[in-house]
Amino acid sequence: MDKNSILQYKLSFDSIVRYIESDDSKEQIEVWFARELQTILGYARWENFLVAIRRAVDSCKTQGINVDDHFREVTKMIEIGKGAKREVSDFMLTRYACYLIAQNGDPKKEEIAFAQSYFAVQTRKAELIEERLNLLSRLETRDKLRMAEKQLSQNIYQRGVDDKGFGRIRSKGDTALFGGHTTEDMKKRLGVKSNRPLADFLPTLTIAAKNLATEMTNYNVENKDLHGELPITSEHIQNNYSVRNQSLRIKGNRGKRKECNYLEYHHLAFLCYYKGKRKRASNGRSSVTKS
Repeated sequence: MDKNSILQYKLSFDSIVRYIESDDSKEQIEVWFARELQTILGYARWENFLVAIRRAVDSCKTQGINVDDHFREVTKMIEIGKGAKREVSDFMLTRYACYLIAQNGDPKKEEIAFAQSYFAVQTRKAELIEERLNLLSRLETRDKLRMAEKQLSQNIYQRGVDDKGFGRIRSKGDTALFGGHTTEDMKKRLGVKSNRPLADFLPTLTIAAKNLATEMTNYNVENKDLHGELPITSEHIQNNYSVRNQSLRIKGNRGKRKECNYLEYHHLAFLCYYKGKRKRASNGRSSVTKS
C-alpha cells in the first residue's frame, strides 16, 4: 500500500469520526457510525456488515469487556425518495469496536488492512499507521520465508541431503543473493549476533527476495527431480543470482527509488524468471524440430 493510498484511506476514516462527551463529561470520545463505516470498509449490504458487527460483539464478550461501552445501538432517519423518510437501526461504535469489526474482515482487501491498523493505534497520525502496516507486511513476508525454507528442508532431506548439507545450501544461496557476501559477512555488516537468524534483521524487500529464490528452488527440485547436495546447491545458487539480477534491473528502471513495493517486485521477478524458462524450453523444441 503506497503513501497516497494510506492518506486517502486516512482522510475517508477521519471524515466520519464524531465526538461525544463521556458519561462524566470530562473528555471527548471518538465514535463512528456503523452505516457510514460500512461503505468505507467495502460492504455493499447492511445485512453482511451486521454479521461482522455481531462477530465483533462476540469477541468483545469473550474478552470480558462490557459490550455496551463500545457498541451502542441507535436509530436514525434516512431519506427513501420523494421527501419520505424511514427509521433504520445503526450502531455508534468506539475505536475499540471498530478495531474488532476490522479484525473480522478480510485483510487481503486494502480497506480492511488499513482499518486494522488505523483503529489499532491510539493516534491517527498517518506516519504511525504506515509504520504499523509496514511492520505487518514485514512479519507476513518473514512467515512466508519461514514456510518456504521449511518446505525446502523437507524436500532435500528426502533427496539425500542432511542437516549440514542444508546449511551449506542456504549459505551458498545467500552468498549469491548478497553479491558475494556470505551469511556471516552480512551479519557482521548489520551487527547481528551469530546465533540469530539473518532474515530477522533484513528489510522486507530482501526477505521477499530470499523467499522467491527459495520458492523457485522448491519448485525446480520437485519439477526436475533433483537429488544430492551438488545439483540442489547449483539450482539454489542460480535462483538467487536470478532474483538478485532481476531486483537490480527493477531498481534501475525505477530511477532514484531505492526500494519498490515487494509484492510488485515478487510478481515481476517471478514472471521474468519463468518467461525466460519457457522461452529457453521453446527454443530447445524448435532446434529439435529443425534438426
